[in-house]
Amino acid sequence: MQNTIIDVEGLVKRYGDFPAVDDVSFSMERGQCLAILGPNGAGKTTTVEILEGFRSPAAGAVTVLGVTPRTAGRQWHNRVGIVLQSVFNASTLKVREELQLAATSYSNPRPVDEVLELVGLSEKATSRVGKLSGGQRRRLDVALGIIGRPELLFLDEPTTGFDPTARHSFWEMIEGLRLEDTSVLLTTHYLDEAARLADRVLVMAKGKIVAEGTPESLGGPRAHLPRVRWTDDKGRTCEKVSADPTAEVIALSREMGGVIRDLEVIRPTLEDVYLQLVGEKTPEGHAA
Repeated sequence: MQNTIIDVEGLVKRYGDFPAVDDVSFSMERGQCLAILGPNGAGKTTTVEILEGFRSPAAGAVTVLGVTPRTAGRQWHNRVGIVLQSVFNASTLKVREELQLAATSYSNPRPVDEVLELVGLSEKATSRVGKLSGGQRRRLDVALGIIGRPELLFLDEPTTGFDPTARHSFWEMIEGLRLEDTSVLLTTHYLDEAARLADRVLVMAKGKIVAEGTPESLGGPRAHLPRVRWTDDKGRTCEKVSADPTAEVIALSREMGGVIRDLEVIRPTLEDVYLQLVGEKTPEGHAA
């Protein structure tokens, strides 16, 4: 099997004169979880919808599982699972019936009750789809995306509307799917979600990729260095970036006679790095 399952070269998509996606290139390897981050309007969803075959690019080349998505046939669709950013589902079917119907589209679907258990909808199996809450509908969207045992699963902001407990359960489910060799392409606004699930991260802003790497390396080594912050004897806030904050604190203690006012060691999170990359105000980070 091909190791590269997504290959994007020079992708462009315009709406009038507006470049929603502007010369984007990247690839994804089999078995990976790739997260695409970016603010609203960055081009994430447009890029993913092209990869899913719902939109045609204005320029560039895209292959997914060795096929051009826009012209892909039934065999290709049998290998992918798709969870869109938002779905209007006016079905009058019950939840189990909806999944049973979806399962008929795949050659080797998961058992419906197994899927219901995975997404936490077992107790809603006999409820009408139209009676579900927003979070429950989102779980059903995920269930419809995984019922076909996809090789490649597209997740466009999948945990929107989930409470914290449901989000953690979802993460565990995705980690379980990856143990079955499911590759995952994820867009999310939750930085902790990307840090937990992703092997690689792409950051998009204004239609372009502005950074890529592992969650630990994104933004380069200096972006992840701790900062030592304190107040000097004149009441001024001082700060120093240091690869060895412990040594820095020891040196400061000696210099200041053993008393360091308002001492903090701030370790940048993925969120801090991300906000710097997309040009938004950076939060204070987390004190250690």
